[in-house]
Amino acid sequence: MKNYLLGMLLLLPGLAKAQAPVPFTVKGTIGKLNAPAKVYLLHGSELLDSTTLKNGAFEFKGTTDRPKTVDIVVQRNGRLRDVYSMSANRTQIFLEPGPVVLTTPDSLPNARLKGTQLTTDYNRLIASQQPISDKIAAAGTEWQKSTPQEQETPEFKKRMQAAFDAVGKDYQRSYAAFIKANPTSWVSLDAMQSAAGMVPQYAELAPLYQALSPTLQNSAEGQRYSQMLTALKAVAIGAPAPDFSLPTPTGKLVSLADYRGKYVLIDFWASWCKPCRQEHPNITKAYNEYRSRNFDVLGISLDIEKSRDKWLKAIADDQLPWTQVVEPHLLEGDVARRYNVKAIPQNFLIDPTGKIVAVNLKGDELQTTLAQLLK
Repeated sequence: MKNYLLGMLLLLPGLAKAQAPVPFTVKGTIGKLNAPAKVYLLHGSELLDSTTLKNGAFEFKGTTDRPKTVDIVVQRNGRLRDVYSMSANRTQIFLEPGPVVLTTPDSLPNARLKGTQLTTDYNRLIASQQPISDKIAAAGTEWQKSTPQEQETPEFKKRMQAAFDAVGKDYQRSYAAFIKANPTSWVSLDAMQSAAGMVPQYAELAPLYQALSPTLQNSAEGQRYSQMLTALKAVAIGAPAPDFSLPTPTGKLVSLADYRGKYVLIDFWASWCKPCRQEHPNITKAYNEYRSRNFDVLGISLDIEKSRDKWLKAIADDQLPWTQVVEPHLLEGDVARRYNVKAIPQNFLIDPTGKIVAVNLKGDELQTTLAQLLK
């Protein structure tokens, strides 16, 4: 989630000036490990520092652009290439001006963290999310106990997806609650990325940003969020949908304006996007049920030009009866940028007047929304 929103922030032009570097110290002990075992400090995929463990002890010193969450990863074999594995021995800490001390007798997820106020804030946030983490563990256990045959059944897939979607929303709510309760903490500004979810919505993020203290809002990172919110507002619910024209497989230009007077679902997808393809049966069901009631769908593929054959095959394989157009620039095309599409699947429901009335409708939610609008 964080990488998604970070990508949006990095794409914004004219970002605020950088803040003065923030010095940090991270030290501690991880059991009794020695060389070749190494500990790594990461921010996303960026390697900030590394050091070899000596009788379990390590220390990092440096500067950061702002207080923020980072990963600490231990590799017993010392190989950097294994650091990015999701199964790696890792945990997150909050990088802050004061020293952060980490101690654990074995694995990093069991580590105790001590620091100044920001580490205290971060520890409170993580503790509040333990019940949600337990739900993830329970869903993971159910998956592991299931057979390959069970995992392929529509009922099992639907149940698992619903469980993980619910957990995602629980996390978003927990981050939002923390931000509102701690408006002056840098942990809250950092938590904005996670509160946004995979597809940030202006209506959800704007109140959280407004809850932050003036100091955080006026920071370089706070100003980036302000600019990002301006971009999101342009395609928020209630805003006029940006018009565009894109070609069909035969080269005919289709414009959003062609659908004025109808409800139309703009569906951003690609042939290589498995979640997109999994959502097609739901969209097909809605299309077949409501197409005679002033409803249509317009598919926008983000397949690159050399994947044209795969795009056409996906349309045929998924039996998609609605109009398909293509913007062959992945997420960098003009239409994707204007709609702030940074991940797919994503969709926008446009009303007969050309206004956006819903965003990112999936599964039963699409059916429910259309039933309410097309009575």
